[in-house]
Amino acid sequence: MPPINKLRTRIAVPDNSLTRLRIALTVFFALDGFVFAGWVVRIPAIKQQTGASASALGLALLGVSAGAVITMVLTGRLCRRYGTHRVTVVCAVLLSLSVALPPLTHSAPALGAVLLVFGAAYGSINVAFNSAAVDLVGALRRPIMPSFHAAFSLGGMLGAGLGGLVAGALSPTRHLFGLTVIGLLVTAVAGRTLLRIQPPNPAHDTPRHQSAARPPDTRTRTRGLVITFGLIALCTAYGEGALADWSALHLEHDLDATPGVAAVGYSCFALAMTIGRLTGTRLLERLGQTRTLVGGGTTAALGMLLGALAPSVWAALLGFMITGLGLANLFPVAVERAGRLAGPDGVAIASTLGYGGMLLGPPAIGFMADWFSLPAALTSVAVLAATAAVIAALTRRAAAV
Repeated sequence: MPPINKLRTRIAVPDNSLTRLRIALTVFFALDGFVFAGWVVRIPAIKQQTGASASALGLALLGVSAGAVITMVLTGRLCRRYGTHRVTVVCAVLLSLSVALPPLTHSAPALGAVLLVFGAAYGSINVAFNSAAVDLVGALRRPIMPSFHAAFSLGGMLGAGLGGLVAGALSPTRHLFGLTVIGLLVTAVAGRTLLRIQPPNPAHDTPRHQSAARPPDTRTRTRGLVITFGLIALCTAYGEGALADWSALHLEHDLDATPGVAAVGYSCFALAMTIGRLTGTRLLERLGQTRTLVGGGTTAALGMLLGALAPSVWAALLGFMITGLGLANLFPVAVERAGRLAGPDGVAIASTLGYGGMLLGPPAIGFMADWFSLPAALTSVAVLAATAAVIAALTRRAAAV
């Protein structure tokens, strides 16, 4: 995320304020996952409502990607001007309101238009609260970034679980409007805390000044490594986005699961992601970052092959869980290593590439599903997870320097 709120003088922030700030940011990460999962589990119903084909749905889902990409840079500028905390709260309101729009559409073009708005809100809040989280991590000098992403995964699990429970009882319109109400209430409570706390001034000044003093060839090499870790984030986030938007359709249409069981697919994936991220710190201490990346990518690749090609619903659900465990810590580790190399600028590059993969993956799956089949398209998640593992293995020496 772009560096913001860099004050020239260090501000001493009380420890209790940092704790309250961490809690408030954790709530917003969880809310983001909750709202996003609530939308994705209703995709099959909205697809049927609009009468869209797989490719038309893929184009409509591209609206989420386009909205996010267009607004990410603009959000960075807004953060520098108004602060990450204010922008986070405003974007949370917009996200909560926009999630109620998709079920109001009755054609693929209209769906794509409202998803453009939803994607703008989704991309913007991710830029804002990730920037705030990076500042807090620097101030605390503790590797707590996986805990924020665990909150996102937990929110996704809860949102998908709720979606599965109400899928047979509530229409998508009532369900997503309920998410709007919940989102606005949570934002009102957590937003008050966030707006009252001054953003801390993290200890990221040194990497930036050091990078400016390095020879041009060293800066070029560092930037190349940052982009490499950004590609790892892209490969792994592609899988998260693909499973969010297509796992329910795969279970319902290819394996004849009921809508309620189909919605559980993403919930299982989100649960595994949450468990993996909650235990990520211990895993990193035992295996180190390179082994975590390689092992995680390999595990996710094997799990996704099972999830995509399994002949039964329960085997597919097991595959989704294995995939979630494998992917859990790849994105946080990639962003952290990029930040270690180039400070907040590195975090910005890696995060942008990562979220680009998460948002561009679903429409790519849609096109491949029309060309081949949905199970075949989902194997691309395994291919990219394996690619992330290979990249991590090949760059382990260079990244250690």
